[in-house]
Amino acid sequence: MDTPEVRRGRPPTFNRAAALAAATRLFWENGYEGTSINELTRAMGIRPGSLYAAFGDKRSLFNEVIEAYGRSPAGAFIWAAMSREPTAFDAFRRILLDAAAMYTEPDTPAGNLLCSAAAADTDVATYMRDLRNASVGTFEKRLTTARQEGELPAKTDPRKLAAYFTAVLHGMSQRARDGATAAELTDTAELAMASWPAR
Repeated sequence: MDTPEVRRGRPPTFNRAAALAAATRLFWENGYEGTSINELTRAMGIRPGSLYAAFGDKRSLFNEVIEAYGRSPAGAFIWAAMSREPTAFDAFRRILLDAAAMYTEPDTPAGNLLCSAAAADTDVATYMRDLRNASVGTFEKRLTTARQEGELPAKTDPRKLAAYFTAVLHGMSQRARDGATAAELTDTAELAMASWPAR
């Protein structure tokens, strides 16, 4: 009796981008500590050994997730508005309105990954804190230029205003996590812009 020929299928190709997207969603939803290796490998469709071979350890994977997020529309909209809008007012209004839409986008977890992926691990917490605080420096630089160009009153404190808008953004992220709608966050954005220093 002839033995049936066994055809071996070609092993599936590892899709790094898809695996990274799956890891991003988990970290975004559950945070760093709240996401286990087992959950990651299940969502990414790989074995633990493959995860370590492709990305290193969990922390290395998380770092790559954060870097990729920063290049994505959800992570880069702030810098896009800063570079494209003609005035500081227009830039900050665009940032807040885009945040209202993106933080409530139904195809992604609510809020901002940098605000959502809280960590108790000291190194990770410091890493995330520094990334969040970097926006204060970026905002301050843009607002300082606006003051120098006469867009803002000479008495304006760019550092304080930058800290204020950072706090608004972070608060909008948390409100989105708590179920706020895009319309509610848009109202918050408009109210925040109403506090813009008058010339």
